[in-house]
Amino acid sequence: MAMPVHRAERWTAADLEHMPEDGLRYEVLNGQLVVNAAPKPRHQWLIQCLVRSLTDAVPSGFVVLEGVGVLINDDEPIPDLIVASGSIGWDDRGIPADQVRLVVEVVSKSTTLQDRMVKPVVYAEAGIPSYWRFEPNSFKGQLSGESLPVLFAHELGDDHAYELTHRVAAGDAVTLRNPFEFTIDPGSLLP
Repeated sequence: MAMPVHRAERWTAADLEHMPEDGLRYEVLNGQLVVNAAPKPRHQWLIQCLVRSLTDAVPSGFVVLEGVGVLINDDEPIPDLIVASGSIGWDDRGIPADQVRLVVEVVSKSTTLQDRMVKPVVYAEAGIPSYWRFEPNSFKGQLSGESLPVLFAHELGDDHAYELTHRVAAGDAVTLRNPFEFTIDPGSLLP
């Protein structure tokens, strides 16, 4: 389970420069340090397949990156994948939120609360236009006969909150239009 580590003052993205390289994933979310265990192979396979698919479809001027922090004020959440545009500082700590066009989270048992509840609010408040969430494991609210993984695609509304635009189960294909046209069947992302 993702565990925030408490201290008297707020954590900042700059504090991540001093964290050990121990196989754990450190991110700063709402001023708290969040530590996650390394993802499982199923999670990483889905991300790798999605990166390949998006990279094949991405127009000029966009880049697909996995496991890179998004710089939002003093926070630095780390989505599983981002699509960014503009000039990328290849040696910088992360990508500024105003360059991020899409964030993708793949829910795992240790990140359920952050991926479903906390991070979407943070990403929306930062003005990131699109948020996709993949559910690769059985989940509360799964529809009868709905095959995994399920993709929930959201777009930023006028009120700076995400609105669900598509719910797509494995075996179904959808063409998403933001941040660019992309057709996907979530079932193609897992063996």
